[in-house]
Amino acid sequence: MINQQAITLAKILWNYHQLHHTLVPSDCILVLGSLDTRTADRGADLYLQGYAPIIIFSGGLGKLTKDVWAGTEADLFATIALDKGVPREAIFIENKSTNTGENILFTQQLLKEKNLHLQSFIVVQKPYMERRSYATFKKHWPDKDLLVTSPLLTFEEYPNNEISVEKLINMMVGDLQRIKLYPEKGFQVYQEIPAEVWKAFEELVEMGFDKQLMK
Repeated sequence: MINQQAITLAKILWNYHQLHHTLVPSDCILVLGSLDTRTADRGADLYLQGYAPIIIFSGGLGKLTKDVWAGTEADLFATIALDKGVPREAIFIENKSTNTGENILFTQQLLKEKNLHLQSFIVVQKPYMERRSYATFKKHWPDKDLLVTSPLLTFEEYPNNEISVEKLINMMVGDLQRIKLYPEKGFQVYQEIPAEVWKAFEELVEMGFDKQLMK
């Protein structure tokens, strides 16, 4: 049930998940695929603003897109970028990955195949997945310079026809659980979770926002 208490608790998680990095020019913009095409718009805008000379779109078909889209996330995102004016020669596509870890590992393979030696990355992700993307990237690629950003939307602005408020809260709860548990599985680097944030997580789970929790 979406009430004011749930909204207040959800905003605590929303703020924690975002890193608020200040962007600087980098070697590459890496846009991670998902159901949310606004990340493609954000990545394309950053390219057009001159933040990097190349842009990589990474994503095959994940659990939320495999029954919705005919083409891959990366290919659709690349089309959005082309329509916004990003030149085709600046775009690279990795369209096999199905999760964040594969996004990074398969992008590493792509860069090796293209003989591209890049040091600094701006990763573009959904707002509520900034921190988990950062922790995953740093696990698999610790020697690279990394900034993470997302579409510039508030908690109130983020929900749309595909992502309801209820779905958003469930996703944030699930991501926080993964931030806590994934380091010991070797999937991510450790991220401190303040007591206030974990308390909000526990209260949301008690309220029934448990649809994306790991079993």
